[in-house]
Amino acid sequence: MGRQQREGCLNFTHATPYASRRSPVFARNMVATSQPLAAQAGLSMLARGGNAVDAALAAAMVLTIVEPTGNGLGSDAFAILWDGRELHGLNASGRSPAAWTPERFPGDKMPDRGWESVTVPGAVSAWVDLSKRFGRLPFETLFEPAIGIAERGFCVSPIIAEMWRRGGDLLGHHPGFAECFLPNGRAPRAGELFVNKPIGASLRAIAESRGEAFYRGSLAERIVDFARKHDAALTMADLAEHTNDWCGTIATDFDNIALHEIPPNGQGIAACMALGILRHLPIHDHAPESPQALHLQIEAMKLAFRDVDAFVSDLRYMTDVRVDHLLSDTYLASRARLVDMSRAQDFGSGAPRLGGTVYLTAADESGMMISYIQSNYAGFGSGVVVPGTGISLQNRGLGFTTRAGHPNQVGPRKRPFHTIIPGFLMRGAEPLMSFGVMGGPMQAQGHVQMVLRTQMWDQDPQTAVDAPRWRVTSGLKVAIEPAMGEGTLSALAEMGHEVGVESPDASYGFGGAQLICRVPGGYVAGSDPRKDGQAVGY
Repeated sequence: MGRQQREGCLNFTHATPYASRRSPVFARNMVATSQPLAAQAGLSMLARGGNAVDAALAAAMVLTIVEPTGNGLGSDAFAILWDGRELHGLNASGRSPAAWTPERFPGDKMPDRGWESVTVPGAVSAWVDLSKRFGRLPFETLFEPAIGIAERGFCVSPIIAEMWRRGGDLLGHHPGFAECFLPNGRAPRAGELFVNKPIGASLRAIAESRGEAFYRGSLAERIVDFARKHDAALTMADLAEHTNDWCGTIATDFDNIALHEIPPNGQGIAACMALGILRHLPIHDHAPESPQALHLQIEAMKLAFRDVDAFVSDLRYMTDVRVDHLLSDTYLASRARLVDMSRAQDFGSGAPRLGGTVYLTAADESGMMISYIQSNYAGFGSGVVVPGTGISLQNRGLGFTTRAGHPNQVGPRKRPFHTIIPGFLMRGAEPLMSFGVMGGPMQAQGHVQMVLRTQMWDQDPQTAVDAPRWRVTSGLKVAIEPAMGEGTLSALAEMGHEVGVESPDASYGFGGAQLICRVPGGYVAGSDPRKDGQAVGY
């Protein structure tokens, strides 16, 4: 099925074999996010004459308020953008403070919370650069929905309320956290109104200064003053010297499509590698929920993660093993030969840690499509919130290793390994699908599953999103949603997989997907029922 030529997504089947609350959405203009208010903010920009980039940025700004469990003003961001003629990749991840030498971290692992996990945030700079190069509406206009929600408040959505409660229990003692996120000494419950006027004021300052306030002005000074009070390393120079990279994309072919990802320091290369390994395995012979199909995907993913853990870092430091080495078809074929068709193996995979992230995608009737991801990393990030600003800071420093000589060893002014990745599919020279699956180690694995389900098994975006998922963890262990079916789970266990059945509502470990695919005359989108969000269009 997946090998035949087709235009856009014409051959998608719209059967609904999985339990779902949603149907695929068709429209000429589209926004899909993990929170309804963010999706509607993006749609409002399109209705005002904006384009897909304007929509994505307005949605991203709203998400810093309505989904603080996964992102904030102190986040990093990545984007892949089809501008109507060519594909662009933006790396807006920040670097470590200049004072972060290896000697500063003598332990066997990096700190996971607090100031010693905080790297320079890049999300605000992503908004500035994307708007300047591709946006249509005035920069200040994009902030209006977010500022209004911050100042008037919003009713907290159910899934975020539970994640907020868990984050509050864990992080309430960190500097500035309780003041901002635990009014009346606790996390807000589902349906309760939450007002965040400080972040509204910060958004105004960012809008009026086109980001200068955050990196060189009043907000930067408040961030650094707070850092100084806690003997942290972050300085004004660290913030002021931050720059983004228009980095292009890396890609792997599979059948008649190409999966595009952001180059390292992100884990997108793991999705490319796994798909490249599957190219050399008989994945086409099996149905989507069959034990053999899952077995091949799981083994390919473990092989990819093993190499990612060993070799991937800030691209400047990948000197011995480069991207082209890891994506070489000869190399991927040799990795595929390690897979036993009937037995699980422990390849020593190094899957990254669980995290908190938001993903969104937007497309407009001119043909512009954007895949955008923004994250604080582990839940609320570092737990550090700058008083009076609503700025919650990421903990991306956790992405470094302390292993001496490793390309990803912590060091000054260096980008850490990142879990967040936007995805994009091309067919030849034409854009096909803008998509992502938020959620730490689920992301690369989710990309592979979405590509296979939509392109090889011909499932429409909503069906692909609704389908049960799997996630490799470590060694022979794999977590699988119970909807995969008892027969499949038992067969995988017989192959030697250590199967753990996890409810998506209990763990949130299977991420949240948003997909927009091109069809003649417009787009079809799906939004993950594991999140509070929606796909909207007109």
